[in-house]
Amino acid sequence: MLQRYKSGDPAVMDELVPLLYQDLRRIARQRLRFDRKAFTLGTTALVNECYLRLVQHGHLNAGDRNAFLAASSETMRRVLVDYARTRKRQKRGGGKPAVPMEEVEHWLSEKEGDELVLLDEALEKLKEMDAQAARVIELRFFTGLSLAETAEVLDVSVKTVQRQWLTARAWLRKEIAPR
Repeated sequence: MLQRYKSGDPAVMDELVPLLYQDLRRIARQRLRFDRKAFTLGTTALVNECYLRLVQHGHLNAGDRNAFLAASSETMRRVLVDYARTRKRQKRGGGKPAVPMEEVEHWLSEKEGDELVLLDEALEKLKEMDAQAARVIELRFFTGLSLAETAEVLDVSVKTVQRQWLTARAWLRKEIAPR
């Protein structure tokens, strides 16, 4: 099905998503697991937003199930980061008229929004330095793939993934650590 999608058949997405729906929900739960109370956005809503973005952008280039799930995980991360950035912008006015607080849905605290933006900025910096190490972090941490599954997606050895995982995690901890 992914090959059909890559060859230009967008209708296949409607067949593919139901088959992978439980995997997408698992990834969404993983994304939202850190502080469930802070997120009023539910698993289903995150999966739906991910699906809409994947379909709207139409440039998903996934060759197999793991690659599709990795792309979905990245899209979910983007949804949450975009929300955090929007929330920060709105907090500062954003050039828009003020909206009463009771009308705004709160699902990220200010601190959690800041942490999510810091993590995203650190991952982007890591991508510039070592794109594959950043990809390992995304696949392992955000998608929940095992070392072997990550190695398969990246077409490298498990030892290479393990080494990059340990190194990238240490670098991220240092980069994000409170100053």
